[in-house]
Amino acid sequence: MTASLFRKLPDDRVRAHLLDLTVDGQAITAEPGDSVASVLLRLDPPMSRTTPVTGSPRAPYCLMGVCFECLAIVDGVASTQTCLVEVGEGMCVQRQSGRRELAIEVPACGAMATGSEVSQ
Repeated sequence: MTASLFRKLPDDRVRAHLLDLTVDGQAITAEPGDSVASVLLRLDPPMSRTTPVTGSPRAPYCLMGVCFECLAIVDGVASTQTCLVEVGEGMCVQRQSGRRELAIEVPACGAMATGSEVSQ
């Protein structure tokens, strides 16, 4: 797959205040005020989850909390609407794979979650 078409325009006023977070175990920097969904759109592949039935990739769409396409695991909380969450220092984000299970155990930050490892 080619690199994401989404990119952040440089703003020298906030460059000194970049935040560190991880997405699927990969170290990422983001600016304060960025939504988690906007960070996911800038990654390759630009997706937040896969569908429960077919496993096809889904990406943030409406970016205002209506469509639920941006669901991901944020700091151990599955099915989080990433368009409504601002990035934070040390945040751990994992793309959600398949349907959400009711298992209690959530993998440590940096480990890739599968549908059977996701908690509420």
